[in-house]
Amino acid sequence: MRQLIISLILSALCLMALLGNASMSLAQEKAPPGGEFKKVSALVQLPDFLPGLGTLYVNPATLPAGPFLAYDRQGNLVSTVYMIPLKDINDHKAFNNLTVAQGPKVDHVDMYYNAGHPGVPEPHYHVILWYISPEKTAALK
Repeated sequence: MRQLIISLILSALCLMALLGNASMSLAQEKAPPGGEFKKVSALVQLPDFLPGLGTLYVNPATLPAGPFLAYDRQGNLVSTVYMIPLKDINDHKAFNNLTVAQGPKVDHVDMYYNAGHPGVPEPHYHVILWYISPEKTAALK
């Protein structure tokens, strides 16, 4: 049952990204994104650049789900990250109209478990909509 719920959440996020059904437009293809977005490392005790993810920005009002916008070392948008608490998945909570970046095409999607970290301390899943190839993703160091 849990796997079905996770699959449904992932499918909904992918469809939103591919079809562009966002509640607001995010055309922030270069860092910093501006608006209400803040650098995550300025909000919580995390490094400016997270290997495997990049430099993260988030609108604090959207925590814990996000979106978190991730940028490479050159300031290019590489992904949109959602951090979905396991408790919310188990409680069958809906995450409707999550914002996605407009413009870049989604190359692939990753989803993995995280036991918690500063900013989102409870166990959760990272759902990552990558705008770069798996090879470029692997090179984010």
